Amino acid sequence: MNEEVSKKLELIRQPLHETEVQGVRLRGTDWFAWATAGASNTVLLTAETGVAEVLVTTEEAWVLTDEIEAQRLKDEELPANFKVHLNPWADGDVRESFVRDVTGGGIAISDRPISNLEKPLPPTLQQHKRVMMSSELERYRQVGQKASQAMTEVLKAAKSTWTEYQLAGAGAGAEALWAKGLHPALTLVAGERRLPLYRHATPTGEQIGRQAMLVFCARGYGLYANLTRFVCFGKLSDERAELHSHVREVEAVILNLCQPGTTLDAVYHALAQAYEQHGFPNAIREHHQGGTTGYLAREIVANPTTTDTLTEGIAVAWNPSLAGAKVEDTFVILKDGKLENLTFNSNFPNVEVEGRLRPVPLYN
Repeated sequence: MNEEVSKKLELIRQPLHETEVQGVRLRGTDWFAWATAGASNTVLLTAETGVAEVLVTTEEAWVLTDEIEAQRLKDEELPANFKVHLNPWADGDVRESFVRDVTGGGIAISDRPISNLEKPLPPTLQQHKRVMMSSELERYRQVGQKASQAMTEVLKAAKSTWTEYQLAGAGAGAEALWAKGLHPALTLVAGERRLPLYRHATPTGEQIGRQAMLVFCARGYGLYANLTRFVCFGKLSDERAELHSHVREVEAVILNLCQPGTTLDAVYHALAQAYEQHGFPNAIREHHQGGTTGYLAREIVANPTTTDTLTEGIAVAWNPSLAGAKVEDTFVILKDGKLENLTFNSNFPNVEVEGRLRPVPLYN
């Protein structure tokens, strides 16, 4: 962990050596986790920023927090590379005075600039965050496996009489993720009636009925494992089964494109063409299709103008969908250009599609 952080501090300091900038402030939950090799500044799960931030100068690296959080962070979260500066929880001016002292009152760069003395991070540093080091990938594998195990456990236990709330919460999803140490950053559930109506189906008190979709964005070490699965009670109609088949075939087109050097707009346009070839020309507009992932559920969502380029070490999560069918897993592009499925679980039913095992609905 300390070795990884040392490498990242070198990357963070590059703009300090190349420009007149005197410090780097990282406030977001995503950037904090990246800079600290998986530590968390999160208390409120829905917040984009946390209870601590990272401050890096040419000579030192600090975690800035208040007296409520400092001891827990030292004991349970932070690697030894960082000093800790704490301020009274009711006096944020103490922190800002400290920052001015250690930066000589100079300009800082930040993931979330909040004053005229701060500027945005350069694109080069943003790209470093999106490319996984080997130690990060090891942690990502753990998160992906735990998330997929939780998903499988939940859907094997599910009953048609459960409500969407039960599938998402105490009876299943969130409980299973928390039990494995993962944050349920997003849990979507659509039962039989709502499944063809809404792409982003937040859970309700309605019974799920004969089929349901469950979606996880599960966070561990700051990294997101994104996956979607279906459960059915009784035989799926031929029409529904065909929709799932279409979605898997559309997905195969874009997974084949996930090679170093491919741009995200090229993937988007290939998706649009694949939908059209399968007879669904409007599907590209009915939901976003995913993109790169990592320390955010989606780092970059692919659209017609995203020219960002895929490279080795970047994770992707695509989610092609039709009304009532969807497929999603989290993959990383390896050195040889192959894709590793971080959220694959052999205990969940699957079929082979162009050399890859892809999930199919589970029958209970």
